[in-house]
Amino acid sequence: MQFIAYILIYPFLWLISILPFRLLYAFSDGLYILIYRIIGYRKKTVKENLRLVFPEKSEAEIKTITKKFYHHLCDMVVEAIKSMTISEKEMKKRFTFKNIEELKKHEKEGKSIVMMTAHYASWEWIFILQTYINYTGYAIYKRLNNKYFDRLVKRIRARYNSYLITTKETFDVLQKAKNKGELTINGFAADQSPKPDKAYHWLNFMGIKVPVYTGAELMAKRLDMTVVFFAVKRVKRGYYETTITTLAENPHDFKDYEITDRFFELVEQQIYEAPEYYLWTHKRWKHRDKVPKEFM
Repeated sequence: MQFIAYILIYPFLWLISILPFRLLYAFSDGLYILIYRIIGYRKKTVKENLRLVFPEKSEAEIKTITKKFYHHLCDMVVEAIKSMTISEKEMKKRFTFKNIEELKKHEKEGKSIVMMTAHYASWEWIFILQTYINYTGYAIYKRLNNKYFDRLVKRIRARYNSYLITTKETFDVLQKAKNKGELTINGFAADQSPKPDKAYHWLNFMGIKVPVYTGAELMAKRLDMTVVFFAVKRVKRGYYETTITTLAENPHDFKDYEITDRFFELVEQQIYEAPEYYLWTHKRWKHRDKVPKEFM
């Protein structure tokens, strides 16, 4: 059944991917009507999240942010599909890096990198970064249920010397790379929500105490990697700009979870600046009522 689903859906995705951008975003506008107005995909979750973290905003303001978010969500969907056939030249024009020299500095120092980023603005085209640097790129991801689509996603990322690995594979893969003297840059979308019983750290995110993943900081300390933050900004429709901030050149100099705390502070700044570009469909604050006593 997985293969049948793949061969039925893949041609449709490929046809979308070869559309010129003007038609691609027209398709996105139609998708918005379907997802937001007709299906109402996770609309309740989105509005609950927004009301929770922005109690001072009116219902009219919440509705405006919600609509803008769904427009952007649909753009991200079609941009992900466009990744199948978009040229390197086109991607470089649309996804730029404001201060790439920050990474080149660490490269000259012979330091591998833990790259912390959030589900904000866009992360689909970030792998074009590999054309500017000599690092081997790894991104930690959750394997897709359909193995054929999983292979497709991996193949797309591998176009630019960037590879997807699961959480369980991460340490072994990166330790082997270090043993071989290979410089790696390793992407962690670190703003998701772990289960409360598996969380080592809780903090106030958007004013609400939640459990957070600390694996990026832990990996940096175990393998002596520099930690950087990638802040992606939407410039206009279909165009993004990334600013790179070094959080820790020597992570062992920082107290436990200090790097993680700083990461979330920077993510908050992004969200307050333009909340419509955060991934509000994720139930990020669902464990807020399960805070252990030692973290209160």
